Amino acid sequence: MTLGYWNKILRVDLTNRKITKEEIDEDTCKLFVGGAGIGAKILWEEISSETNPFDADNKLIFAGGPFQGHPVPGSAKFSIVSKSPLTNTYADSAAGARWGPLFKRAGYDVLVIQGKSENPVYIYIEDNEVKIRDARDLWGMDSYQAVDEIRKEIGDPRASVATIGQAGEKLVKIACIVVDKHSFAGRCGLGAVMGSKNLKAVVVKGSKKVPVSNLSQLKSYNGKYFKEINKASIESELRPHGTPVLCITAEGFGDMPIKYWTEDTWPEGAKKIGAPNYTEVLSAKPYPCLYCPIGCHRNIEIHSPEKYKLKGIGPEYETLGMLGTNLLIDDVKAISIANDLCNRLGMDTISAGACIGLAMECYEKGIITKRDTAGMELKWGDPDVLIELVKQIGNKVGFASIFSEGTVEAAKKLGKNALELVVQVKGLDFPAHDARACWGLVPTYATGTRGACHMRGVEEDAEMSGFYMPEIGVREEHAKFFNPEGKAHLAVKMQDYCALINSLVLCVFIPDGGGLSFTSILNIFNSITGWDWDIQEAMTCGERIFTLQRLINLRDGYTKKDDKLPAKMYVPAKKGFRAGKIPPVNDLLNEYYELRGWDKEGHPTEEKLEKLNLLNFGIS
Repeated sequence: MTLGYWNKILRVDLTNRKITKEEIDEDTCKLFVGGAGIGAKILWEEISSETNPFDADNKLIFAGGPFQGHPVPGSAKFSIVSKSPLTNTYADSAAGARWGPLFKRAGYDVLVIQGKSENPVYIYIEDNEVKIRDARDLWGMDSYQAVDEIRKEIGDPRASVATIGQAGEKLVKIACIVVDKHSFAGRCGLGAVMGSKNLKAVVVKGSKKVPVSNLSQLKSYNGKYFKEINKASIESELRPHGTPVLCITAEGFGDMPIKYWTEDTWPEGAKKIGAPNYTEVLSAKPYPCLYCPIGCHRNIEIHSPEKYKLKGIGPEYETLGMLGTNLLIDDVKAISIANDLCNRLGMDTISAGACIGLAMECYEKGIITKRDTAGMELKWGDPDVLIELVKQIGNKVGFASIFSEGTVEAAKKLGKNALELVVQVKGLDFPAHDARACWGLVPTYATGTRGACHMRGVEEDAEMSGFYMPEIGVREEHAKFFNPEGKAHLAVKMQDYCALINSLVLCVFIPDGGGLSFTSILNIFNSITGWDWDIQEAMTCGERIFTLQRLINLRDGYTKKDDKLPAKMYVPAKKGFRAGKIPPVNDLLNEYYELRGWDKEGHPTEEKLEKLNLLNFGIS
């Protein structure tokens, strides 16, 4: 047995109601680690470019890594990997809460779900006991109701439940997977893949102890780093205020989306929805995942007005951006209600905000009229419109059901140049960070293996927050605003780093807002596995994982022409911090390709594949 692993894949075939257990060899663990890495390998081997994301043959993979099952700070995360219905290629999305650690303690590293059940079901896992259970009574429930009902049915309020809401059931392509009512595998529409399999939930309980190489050393590191991270997160204000603390800073740097990426500044709006006002108005308090010293999630309470009464999980920065400033809405209570609706329906708040922003801009330009909306005015800044459109998209009803296919497909159906307004890469909508402000995001978004994503590079934190990593060659000179020098280097290093982090699996806020060094992360890793990895070996592994994801993109038909930014990213700001500044996109991409060891068409060279031990994965 490989220390830190069970070397075990649990495979559930829903079509044939068959449950099997398979071995993972140590070489696979060393090459791809876990999480997004092992998920990418399985996806490469078991589906093809012809596989439709809603086919029974598509795989839905839940994967932890060597960090799960131990009280490692930030190790509640796990990865969900599949072929996305939104992008039609590789996708991974991470969630926290308690699912990852409990699944590992049940005795497994990876869950592979295939096939399609004839009727709605859920999967129940408790150590060696694995069952496919009837979920017909759960179908139609929102995600929160489903979690409560399942826990009641099995008689354990501490069981961890990954489930979908109505959006996933109805195959809304921006549907997410909801974990324990407070963490979300939000991006890429993987909730719809789950719904296509008639799978309502995956429930886990686990009691086993995962073997490690040096338990006493691991305990020492965990205790030491937990205190250091907690202290750093308080100093960065991430602990007291959560991600809403970013709003004022991001808006000031021209990084926040305003009026669906058409306006440049809105400081008064960012101030109203961001911290510290957010914390005060919503009585917000930290709600950490298991083993987390930061607690970026917020528990909130709204007592008035009556229509906005709420006690539950509050919106994060991305949601505040996409359902707030993106729509010119500065009522943080209304945003919280829309966020809660998205969570219950099981829908990505980033793409939901993008859909609504596109709808409002199309209405403003006359592409959509009152005749289309049954008389509803899609006015910027109207909270009632926001809430109504969230309901329509998530339930796939009414005018806004057109957006249940995502912004790209909706724009194609709308016609009249609507597609030129969409802000996306490979079908995945931009998160709440503007590549015109943080130029390291240019190659990161353009080449993102799941589409436009800040969490697969976090370059914006290097540029705005001083999150440098000299251990991997990311220094201050690479993160200067509006200076193209070093930005391609920054993107390459941070993409490889994040590919590894998402395979360990570790929350990126632990090194970012928590300040944990890469050396410290490897100290934990080596004490678990006994492998004695150094930084170079770890970064090469991250590069291998990222490159395999790229190979899947290429196999699925994506080419250099898809490594591009949307039209709005070429429009300079008229005012504010980034006034008049436009990144040199083509120059940055050419430099990026060269640094990657790719040819001019964006294909990894044979020499690069050989170096990464990926020759068997090459595209002919």
